[in-house]
Amino acid sequence: NRRCVAPDNPAAAMSKLWGGRFTGKTDPIMERFNNSLDVDRVMWSADIAGSVAYATSLEAAGVLSAAEAGQIREGLGKVREEWASGAFVVKEGDEDIHTANERRLTELIGAVGGKVHTGRSRNDQVVTDLRLHLRSVCAELATELAGLVTLAAKRATAEVDLLMPGYTHLQSAQPVRWSHWMLAHAQAWRRDHGRLVQAAERMNECPLGSGAPARNPFG
Repeated sequence: NRRCVAPDNPAAAMSKLWGGRFTGKTDPIMERFNNSLDVDRVMWSADIAGSVAYATSLEAAGVLSAAEAGQIREGLGKVREEWASGAFVVKEGDEDIHTANERRLTELIGAVGGKVHTGRSRNDQVVTDLRLHLRSVCAELATELAGLVTLAAKRATAEVDLLMPGYTHLQSAQPVRWSHWMLAHAQAWRRDHGRLVQAAERMNECPLGSGAPARNPFG
């Protein structure tokens, strides 16, 4: 079994997740340019879910002890509660959702929180978050579309005797049934539903461990 050793200073564990070769401070202009939290904070739930699963994997691999993995999962649960309730406080240095969540986790449980990043590149963490988030969004939209198609079918059945003018080139043309017009749109929505289902299925691949250019150096 392999174990990683956390630094005594929790702040040291929360240095930037990139730029390990840099020796000087980052220019403030670059700090602002590189900050994406306003955009990717929407993925807070996906980021936490990915870290919970990853902590469990690290435990199974012998990198984390059962106690450490339990601490991390419990801490991430508290971070989730803060985001869900609107109590999460963004601080200077939280350049993205990954840094923000890991910083808060370390504040809550100490240096062991930094171990959740062991063997994980932010590159594959970003892609994992995107996949989890998009899968969730696609599922939500697909559910809404399914409801819309069902409603259109009910309206078409109930109002089958209603007639309306059909239009072509912005001019009235042959009369059509309202239900025919309604179901024409419903058919397009069904195709959109199929695309969302397929997109969600394509998200079911886990890139964790792929690292920046070629896997990670921990193993």
